[in-house]
Amino acid sequence: METFSSKDMALKAQKKILSQMASKSVAQMFIDETSSEILDELYRVSKEYTRNRTEAQKVVKDLIKVMVKIAVLFRHNRFNDDELQLAQSFKKKLHQGAMTAISFYEVDFTFDKTVMSDILKESRDILLKLVNTHLTAKSHGRINHVFNHYSDPELLTQLYNPSGSLKPHLTKICNGLNKLLEDGTL
Repeated sequence: METFSSKDMALKAQKKILSQMASKSVAQMFIDETSSEILDELYRVSKEYTRNRTEAQKVVKDLIKVMVKIAVLFRHNRFNDDELQLAQSFKKKLHQGAMTAISFYEVDFTFDKTVMSDILKESRDILLKLVNTHLTAKSHGRINHVFNHYSDPELLTQLYNPSGSLKPHLTKICNGLNKLLEDGTL
């Protein structure tokens, strides 16, 4: 007997359409204003760091695609109990990462690239487990691309350089993270 589910088909179509339309307007359907501002700053950091506009756009576009797909999966209750526990672990790790990023920003001479890089890599690993059966290998590649890019110790070192050109972006990112933490979003 053939197994066909219009609900599954609709979810696949929605993920496919959204992945092809990873623009700011589509992202705003799923991503709040503060998160959008943080994404803009992450783009600017990537662009300045890589000196490659196309690469910076690609990494942020990959990030948006992943965020939107995960939001769609949550809205359609696609995660089982074990995966929901992984989602909680991921949220806790993101919360820890945000608190660490802000602390390193606010307290001079405390930045440790290894600590920050490890938190991002651990977040990546949890996220990959969470979406393992839900997203394609291409999406897994996007997750790796995003987290490997932002966990690069050299990028983090330049970002946290007190007299570096990326400092204004770090300020805006940390202000946004503070707002998300205060709102309980993160």
